[in-house]
Amino acid sequence: MVRVPLALPLRSTLDTGDPQFAQNAHDMREQLEAIEGLLDEAEAGGGPERMERLRSRRKLPIRERIANVIDPDSPFLEISPIAAYNSDYAVGGGMVVGIGVVAGAECVIMGNDPTVLAGALTPYASKKWMRALEISRENRMPYISFVESAGGDLRIQPGEPNRRMFQTDHFAESGRFFYEMIELSKMGIPTVCVVFGSSTAGGAYQPGLSDYTIMVKDQSKMFLGGPPLVKMATGEISDDETLGGAEMHTTVSGGGDYFAQDEMDALRMCREVVSHLNIRKPGPPPSFPPDPPVYDQEELLGIVSRDLVKPVDVRDVVARTVDGSRFEEFKPRWGSTLVCGWASIHGYPLGILGNNGVLYPDAAQKGAHFIQLCNQIDVPLLFLQNITGYMVGKDFEADGIIKKGSQMINAVSNSTVPHITVVIGSSYGAGTYGMSGRAFGNRFTFLWPTAKIAVMGPKQIAGVMSEVRRGQAKRLGQEFDEEADAETVAAVEATQERGSLALRATGAISDDGIIDPRDTRHVVGMCLSAVGNRAIEGAERYGVFRL
Repeated sequence: MVRVPLALPLRSTLDTGDPQFAQNAHDMREQLEAIEGLLDEAEAGGGPERMERLRSRRKLPIRERIANVIDPDSPFLEISPIAAYNSDYAVGGGMVVGIGVVAGAECVIMGNDPTVLAGALTPYASKKWMRALEISRENRMPYISFVESAGGDLRIQPGEPNRRMFQTDHFAESGRFFYEMIELSKMGIPTVCVVFGSSTAGGAYQPGLSDYTIMVKDQSKMFLGGPPLVKMATGEISDDETLGGAEMHTTVSGGGDYFAQDEMDALRMCREVVSHLNIRKPGPPPSFPPDPPVYDQEELLGIVSRDLVKPVDVRDVVARTVDGSRFEEFKPRWGSTLVCGWASIHGYPLGILGNNGVLYPDAAQKGAHFIQLCNQIDVPLLFLQNITGYMVGKDFEADGIIKKGSQMINAVSNSTVPHITVVIGSSYGAGTYGMSGRAFGNRFTFLWPTAKIAVMGPKQIAGVMSEVRRGQAKRLGQEFDEEADAETVAAVEATQERGSLALRATGAISDDGIIDPRDTRHVVGMCLSAVGNRAIEGAERYGVFRL
């Protein structure tokens, strides 16, 4: 049933004629252009030569496989598409992960990119794979894997940056993938595997542990040990096809359930399998009119400045994101640096918390109260982060900022409704915790290109370190070198600034990806639909609040 909305549209204060707005929009487009280039690089995989080699074998690139399995004209929400940025691996990490609609059911799809190191499992691919399993488990969505991999990247050596041999942790990391796949099946979450090429050694357990396995004629290979290893271990001589081809596994071993004539036939079978899974979403369907915002979403480009020093009224973001720009604000006259209220996106009701400055004691209490209210009525939460932290100082310590900030963090930690977080600007210090940062079990986390994530702002970090050096010199009775300190401050500030950028964070897969601000409404809408694959239930109990 679609309910009649009673909340009024927000009144926007955004001055689109302000030169700062124009500068912000220019800077945002520049950042988006750089990101678009990285997305193109990820899509190119191992490059034109390897792509052509793949096609010469009558194989489809991984993104074409995904495009052909999801429903026509339906979107695909890719997760961490520019993983491995600023590393010695290909952008994307050699794997594609995302959410798409297959035969009417929302599914998590994971696929090796065979043009990148023959689909070998890199540290970044491993992290993306684990994230795919996590999304499937947390949201009870069917898990589809497109397997074509040479196995683990055997070039990995201990001690190299971002690299680790599998055996250094007794295979705990690599083995956990298989544990998680079994857990999905145990929970009643279907797992479907399409083997497009090699699935060797540990990789053979992906199809082996899946509920349904589809293999392709003269193309799929599945064995614990390939011909070279078998020859070394037993002296037996065999070829790929007789040892572990689709024909053998679907007629002799029973390791394959479906025999496809080619890749398109395999994708058709995959859709058929999903169509019979009897997927039913327990979460509530959209219940409000999904009408577009009153204000132009193009204006989202000019709201946040690149350097984050300019104040932002988060209501201007909300007004260009939610249905009909309608927003019922909670406690609008109290705790004004935190904006809280109810709205809907693509018809799905939700509660929104957005930063309008540093978190004062009253704002923290307001946030805790609002989170409890949303849990009481089983409504998901959207956090719009632009936070430099909780307020510090003698007056605020006396007012109980630790205690009241802890109340908000307690509320976030104990909340059981789905959390979706979008970092539009700063994400610093404990403010990140209170606004449901990635460590707090939120279902999805996305960044705007303007996002910066750090313990504190680069200027503050450099300044604090300077004060420490100054204090040390005073205690030792030494003369303080102002010129040298200024050089150190500038260097530290520059280093911290680079390290806090959205591209660095998303390259390390600390989030689910950088999005175009204009896509915020649609990305959040897809997430709200995805979380509905599991019942949405608020917390029945909370930890002790220090009052």
